[in-house]
Amino acid sequence: MMELTINGTVYQFKFGMGFLREVNKMTTIPVKDIPGKEMNIGMQYAFGELLDGNVETLCDVLYIANKDQKPRLKKEDIDSYIEDENTDIEDVFKQVIDFLKSANATKKITAEVLKMMEEQKKAAELEAAKEKKAEKKQK
Repeated sequence: MMELTINGTVYQFKFGMGFLREVNKMTTIPVKDIPGKEMNIGMQYAFGELLDGNVETLCDVLYIANKDQKPRLKKEDIDSYIEDENTDIEDVFKQVIDFLKSANATKKITAEVLKMMEEQKKAAELEAAKEKKAEKKQK
């Protein structure tokens, strides 16, 4: 369970199955070869957005993770907390990402996203190296 102190009150955030189900509903894609069937991929998308530093996604994730907790945060409270110049937003991103990587309900998905991103980075580096080599040959 992750905790943040906002305006002097400690709030808890749970990244369990309820969180996963809710976040997954945020983004869906059609399932290939099964007309009318969709697959929920919100967690993969949200985690990628968090890694990219998307503040709106951070607010949404915090809101959903606090949904069944007491005390309960309003979206406006989270927005104010994130907007506050005294909030270390980089630390909030780090805490959320670290909890998502370690929570039983989300750690497999986050590991897959990180692996996919690493593979894409390597492929882009390889492509850039090939282009650079081709440029040298042309000169």
